[in-house]
Amino acid sequence: MEDRLVNFLHLIAVAIESLGVAVIITGALGSLVIFFIRAYQKFDWHLNYHTLRTNFAKGILLGLEFLVAGDIIETVTVKPSLESLYILGLIVIIRTFLSFSLSVEIEGKLPWRKSECPKI
Repeated sequence: MEDRLVNFLHLIAVAIESLGVAVIITGALGSLVIFFIRAYQKFDWHLNYHTLRTNFAKGILLGLEFLVAGDIIETVTVKPSLESLYILGLIVIIRTFLSFSLSVEIEGKLPWRKSECPKI
């Protein structure tokens, strides 16, 4: 019974990680489609490039969240060892840094400076 539960949780973790990869790929393709549509309608290189980067970064950010969730499920339920916990910690630190960097890239400011910006 316990082996079936571990296998089931492993499948869930793999499914969530696969969803994360799919979100990143979909975000990349969707960003390119929007870029080319906007370039065809009105060519403003700076605005189109900024939109492409912002949309692509949002896709990566959302995909990273799924990947972290899958790694947490995998480490806590399927392979609960101290070594896998260290690896998970390192992965979470790296992905948190990436998420922070992408968030700053998208917003154009540090998260704790949001209140200083004028509302549109």
